[in-house]
Amino acid sequence: MRFAIHSTFAGKHLDNLSDTLLDQYDKLINQPSNDWEIYYWMTEKKPTPEEYDNEVMDMLKIHAKNKKMEERIRQPDLQEK
Repeated sequence: MRFAIHSTFAGKHLDNLSDTLLDQYDKLINQPSNDWEIYYWMTEKKPTPEEYDNEVMDMLKIHAKNKKMEERIRQPDLQEK
C-alpha cells in the first residue's frame, strides 16, 4: 500500500510541480534512509524531521489521508513522454 501512495501522488502531481517543489520531492525520495520513514511521516505516525517538513510533505500528508476515498490499490500505468 505504501508504494501505491507514492506512485499515485507522483502520477497526480509531478507534472504540475514547480522547480522548487520538484527539488523538495527529489530530496525527499532520495535522501532518507528508507521508504518506510517517508511513509511514517506522511501518515503522521512519526514526526517529520525539520529538513523534510515542507510544502511537498504537506501535499503527501493530504494525499495519504485520501479524503475523497479514491481507489489506490495499484500503481498507475507508466506513460511515455
